[in-house]
Amino acid sequence: MKKLFSFPNPVNDAAARTVALGVLAMSLLAFFTNWAWLLIAITYGFVARVATGPTLSPLGQFATRVTGPRIKAWQKSVPGPPKRFAQAMGLAFSLSATIVWLSVGFSVARWILLALMVAASLEGFLGYCLGCTVFGWLIKAGLIPESICAECGDLSARYAAAGTALSKNC
Repeated sequence: MKKLFSFPNPVNDAAARTVALGVLAMSLLAFFTNWAWLLIAITYGFVARVATGPTLSPLGQFATRVTGPRIKAWQKSVPGPPKRFAQAMGLAFSLSATIVWLSVGFSVARWILLALMVAASLEGFLGYCLGCTVFGWLIKAGLIPESICAECGDLSARYAAAGTALSKNC
């Protein structure tokens, strides 16, 4: 049971970026077609990935078994704890959007979904993990112990190595 509810460390960045692109695709589809029911699938995916990594997530399984290993340009290992934190942030946004949709309708919930799409776009296309950046800030602020992820306290080196234009903001 303990193995089921674990998160990989390290994480294949190609798989993480593929998951982000999958979340983006589902979010765009929901946003532009008004298929609010997709919020349930998006939220389930985040719950599954936070709880078990890719184990119970169909998108996570696809990313780790099919697309992740094949995208050679994105192959690198990155720390797992900030990726799990990023998934938890995605869960917070998708669950909020789902609750708002069920309470007041999709016209309001879709704007929460827009924030999720921005974060997924940054991760998927640029390799810039917004949740990982926040995780690093929380370590620097002393709210998360550095022992959880020693290399996460300074994420700027990782983003500089990735060559993203956003590395200066870390």
